[in-house]
Amino acid sequence: MVARARRSDAVLNRERIVTAARAALAELNGADEDLALHLVAKSAGVGQGTLYRNFPTREHLLAEVYRQEIDELVSAVPALLATETPLDALTRWLDRLIEYARVKRGVMAAIEASAWQDLYADNHSKLDNALTALLTKGQAEGEIREGVDAADVILLLGALSRVPRTEWETRAPTVVTIIVDGLRRR
Repeated sequence: MVARARRSDAVLNRERIVTAARAALAELNGADEDLALHLVAKSAGVGQGTLYRNFPTREHLLAEVYRQEIDELVSAVPALLATETPLDALTRWLDRLIEYARVKRGVMAAIEASAWQDLYADNHSKLDNALTALLTKGQAEGEIREGVDAADVILLLGALSRVPRTEWETRAPTVVTIIVDGLRRR
């Protein structure tokens, strides 16, 4: 059986739906329980039937938001390394990561555990590889301490999961600053 290519208007509708969902989640500060799919469809300029044809459930839509966020984080690394010092590139990437993490809270809560495990398994190595590239370049140029790997940084970033939503805007950047300071070669 040959898979049919999607029509350009169908592809555009799907992209608009995901863009609208991402914007709505950002406005909700990661609290997905208030994400109204009919408002996402309206914001995207599509009918509810089009939304549900592309994303049969809220979980499907949130999974696509998650995938796109991960892809954007990963694809940012080469450009950051090309234009910034390794430590600045790492800092900017971590800043993007905390913005992603703010939205991810709601996404993670809304995706069923079994689907979450599949998403995590498919995307975890992408994040590890991106972080490894940042650390390796920084270590090679003497900006980042030796003996630190992506797993170490991910463990440290786990502290973000304990930041209360009401304190996110002030505490999350502080956590990242402390992590970067700890990674700096002395």
